[in-house]
Amino acid sequence: MTPQLAAVVMAAGLATRMKSATPKHLHPLLGRRVVDWVIGAAREVGADPVVVVASPDTASGFDGAHVAIQQHPLGTGDAVRSARDTLSGVVGDVLVLNGDVLCDLDLTSLIAQHDRTGAQATIALYPVSDPTGYGLVHRRDDGEITEFLEKPGPEQIDTDEINAGAYLLERSVLDRIPRDRAVSIEREVFPHLIGQGLYGIRVGGYWIDIGTPDRFLEANWDILEGRVETVVGAAFDGTTMVGEGSEVDPEAKLKPPCVVGRDCEVAGGAMIERSVLLDGCTVGEGARLVSSILGGGVMVEAGAELDGAVIGERERVPAEVPAE
Repeated sequence: MTPQLAAVVMAAGLATRMKSATPKHLHPLLGRRVVDWVIGAAREVGADPVVVVASPDTASGFDGAHVAIQQHPLGTGDAVRSARDTLSGVVGDVLVLNGDVLCDLDLTSLIAQHDRTGAQATIALYPVSDPTGYGLVHRRDDGEITEFLEKPGPEQIDTDEINAGAYLLERSVLDRIPRDRAVSIEREVFPHLIGQGLYGIRVGGYWIDIGTPDRFLEANWDILEGRVETVVGAAFDGTTMVGEGSEVDPEAKLKPPCVVGRDCEVAGGAMIERSVLLDGCTVGEGARLVSSILGGGVMVEAGAELDGAVIGERERVPAEVPAE
């Protein structure tokens, strides 16, 4: 059987830091859910099949991908292990990606080094200016990983490379993940592979975890302003984009970059600047939106003001809400 590249997208987490009932991988970036951006990235490097590991209550509609259910949150190792049955007929390597990270990492280089070294596992490493909140990865010049250092203090920082949450695994690594208990692939599986074919490669490109409101907003602006390579960003001309069926009053002001989804209504005197409105939003007369994201079906009353806000689907924003 010809070896093939499969992909596992981990999408069973919650949005605890986002303070939202919607899991963070399901939050929309310019109308497309984060997890769908990740599925697209896997397909761009030829991964087939793509398996999304999801919780039972979010296990549908993943852009045509296969779905494996993680019944209980038992760590990243269990998430990968949950895809094992779906991948039972796959002969080849498995690309593992986080469903809540927006990136355009150079996965082609990751795959090439993995093949060249004959590694059991290869981790994408990404440089960050302040790695104290992450785990550092130490490696030799040839890429072989020698040590992981979790949450280092300032005096321990001797590299800027962190685990970017993208891995390429031999199929046999999935079989080594213990059953019936919580397992962290980063803290348990990978350390056991040191000296047995565990490699890393520094990759370029864009990378952001959208797990906080500030970073979620930043990811939207980065797509709008072309800092990350995406299909939507490539189609956007940097001014304004108004979807089909939307009605924008001639007296309303749209200050770029700005995206208005389908079937929206923007009344006269409203001002929308550097903001994103998903489908079905209504903005009342004289309302002011700056650097904000509106989920689908949001109603902003006349005279309301929002600045740097993220509003969930079908919420109503009253006029007395002050600018933040």
